[in-house]
Order: sequence, then structure tokens, then C-alpha cells
Amino acid sequence: MNIWFATGNQHKKAELAAILRGHVLKIPSDAGIRWLEPAETGVSFYENALIKARALYASVREPVVADDSGLCVDALAGRPGIYSARYGGAVTTAARNALLLGEMAEIEERGARFVCALALLLSPDRFYLVQETLEGEILREPRGEGGFGYDPLFYIPALGRTAAELPAELKNRVSHRGKAGTLLQALL
Repeated sequence: MNIWFATGNQHKKAELAAILRGHVLKIPSDAGIRWLEPAETGVSFYENALIKARALYASVREPVVADDSGLCVDALAGRPGIYSARYGGAVTTAARNALLLGEMAEIEERGARFVCALALLLSPDRFYLVQETLEGEILREPRGEGGFGYDPLFYIPALGRTAAELPAELKNRVSHRGKAGTLLQALL
């Protein structure tokens, strides 16, 4: 199946393409479509995923998958949550990670989870929503060179590594996006 992915993020495209094996995943820039993500006005990850899916579907009129994902830190009452990509404003990933580490500096309880909601829109009134998590904790300093975003700060005790230290194949199996994508793959 040809599926459009409502993102401009090449890292997310690569991850999801590896998970949705057997399907052709396209992002708007692959077809020269200028993609402006809609305002994420939802109050949950799945609402924002559906907003993005509907926005791209209006342009392409073919199946669309969209995700909304982020980091929820227990000691910060779930922040940055749905605002993970905008945490700290228009700053670099390094600055965003530094901001999180600064907020967590004096906090001992470091439990956190990555959350990913995927919406697959097949037609205006026909869609699937799946949401998954990856449990872990926030380190006191970055570790690892792989991944993107908060991955170097996110330690997975069950694996003894950060998300940034995982080989791509393992990350695609255990991550929040990997687990949500696997559920979606089963629906296709």
C-alpha cells in the first residue's frame, strides 16, 4: 500500500519505513508538496496525530499516517509532553536537552516515558489510532550518538542503554514508535 506520512522529519520517516515493511511510505517533500504542519491544537498525542493526518489527507486524498510523539517526565507533571518539539521555543535540540537537564538538576525521581500516537487515515471517516510508550528515566548527562531529539538523555533500564545507544533494528522493535507502528502494521 502507498501511504503518505504527514511529516517533514526524515528521521521519523526512516524509522517508520523500517517498521511498516512492505508498504511504500512517502512524505510530502518526496512529491514536491510543500508541507506546513497544522497547528497542534489537540490536548493529547492522538488528537494531534489525527489533526496532522486530516490536514495532509485533504491535499493527497490517499491513505495518510501521522504521528505525534514526545517525552513525558513524571517529576515535571508530564512535561514536555505534547509540547516536546516546541519545548523551550525555537531552539536547537541541544538547547532543548540542556533545558530539560537544567529543570531536572535537583530532582531525584527521574522516571519518564516516550509516547507515540499514530493515526492512519484511510478516508475522511475511516481511521485507526494506536498509542504506545517506552518506559525509562532521564539521565544527568547525554549518552550515545544515535537517534535524535531526547534519545541521548533517555535511559532504558531493561536494556542498560539510552535510546541513542540502540542499534536501529533494536530501537525499531522496542521504541514507542516501533511498538505503535507494529500495531498499525498488524491492521494493514
